[in-house]
Amino acid sequence: MRKLLILILVVAGAWAGYWAVGSASVQTTFQRWFEERRAEGWVAEYGELTTRGFPNRFDTTISNVSLADPATGLAWDAPFFQIFALSYRPNHIIAVWPNDQRLATPLQKFDIASEDMRASLVTQASPRLPLERLTLTATTLAVTEDGKSQPTRAQSLTLAAERLAGAEASYRLGLNAEGLAPALDWRARLDPGGTLPDAFEAFRADMTVQFDTPWDLDAIEEARPQPRQIRLRLAEARWGRLELQAAGELDVDTAGRPTGEIVVKARNWREILGLAVSSGALPQGLADTLEDGLSLIAGLAGNPRTLDIPLTFAGDRIRLGPVPIGPAPRLILR
Repeated sequence: MRKLLILILVVAGAWAGYWAVGSASVQTTFQRWFEERRAEGWVAEYGELTTRGFPNRFDTTISNVSLADPATGLAWDAPFFQIFALSYRPNHIIAVWPNDQRLATPLQKFDIASEDMRASLVTQASPRLPLERLTLTATTLAVTEDGKSQPTRAQSLTLAAERLAGAEASYRLGLNAEGLAPALDWRARLDPGGTLPDAFEAFRADMTVQFDTPWDLDAIEEARPQPRQIRLRLAEARWGRLELQAAGELDVDTAGRPTGEIVVKARNWREILGLAVSSGALPQGLADTLEDGLSLIAGLAGNPRTLDIPLTFAGDRIRLGPVPIGPAPRLILR
């Protein structure tokens, strides 16, 4: 019994020493990361950084976080940010965001409110921590554009990513928003008659994307990985009587130019065109041209209210069936 007690005390002491060394290393790593970002010209400030969780966790809380990357114009401010990890499995991380935070892009600023936003992140056990899988969830989400009084809301939001087996930089990505309700002013502009419900019945996407480099620490510190091939399994939006589905494949060159085809299926497609005009996304003249051409195609298919047609990307242009609709977007992550 005495020997067993001594053994227990030795093991407990060794574990306590491991946790003390590990927690100090975790804290030093975070502090050094902020210092390195400041040396690169970032705004990278925080109020307090603490690591607790003895004996089985490394729970780090960073208060009053402010980050801004001058190269991309992205900035983020939050009253705190928490990163939790098991001391015996440090490559599995839980990240927790506060109920209120602010995100700024070069084009706009957003106030983000939620009841519970967190992510589960598993990385490979290597120094740059390449991503294996990620699941981010948020409930009672509200995103308010700067200068607007009404937010876009969602009862819940789920984003997921998983590296494909045997691939270094290919990931399956998923998005699902439950109870997505556009901001009132935007909805009033789209649907002045109030004929559509407050929220989408479905808003989801499932795709596989091959990037030029893996998602790891370099994606934050240096440059974002860029898409090179996109396989859209299904994107779907259902809003009242309107329904839009899409699937297809695109190749993306080093300049971000896509080539390929996305097949679009639209129910009550004339009303969808009308919404695009109301929102300012589509000029009235182009919408009239599209309606004339697409009416013929839909009629030939046997159902004038449903459209099943390819959206073709080639030569820096987009064509909807036989009708050119404008320049193709550059698919570049900033």
